[in-house]
Amino acid sequence: MLIAAFGILGIAVLAGSGLAVLYLNRNGAVPPRWLAATHVVFALAGLGCLLLALRGPPRGLDQGTGSFGTIAATLIVLAALFGGGVLAARIRKRRPGILVGIHATLAVGGFVILAVYVLMG
Repeated sequence: MLIAAFGILGIAVLAGSGLAVLYLNRNGAVPPRWLAATHVVFALAGLGCLLLALRGPPRGLDQGTGSFGTIAATLIVLAALFGGGVLAARIRKRRPGILVGIHATLAVGGFVILAVYVLMG
């Protein structure tokens, strides 16, 4: 389940990267909704898989990465909350600005820590 969570979140990261490139190249113009919807669906599915995987036996204790799964899940949950803020700003017809940066930073940090947890465990 952990490998599935990593793969699904990887797809969400790719979609999010595409959104970021479009957002920055268009000077804040709204990217395609289908790409945003794909990003959201895969991110939430990956987060769900990750939370289910963390219920299983602990891993990585002998390498010192035992808490990396919990840290990654926490960062990804925070990224999801800021992503909701980005959506709320878009619905209100405002520019999300700094929310996009915070969302991306938390998401990338969570994904990198998850990658270490998967590869070292």
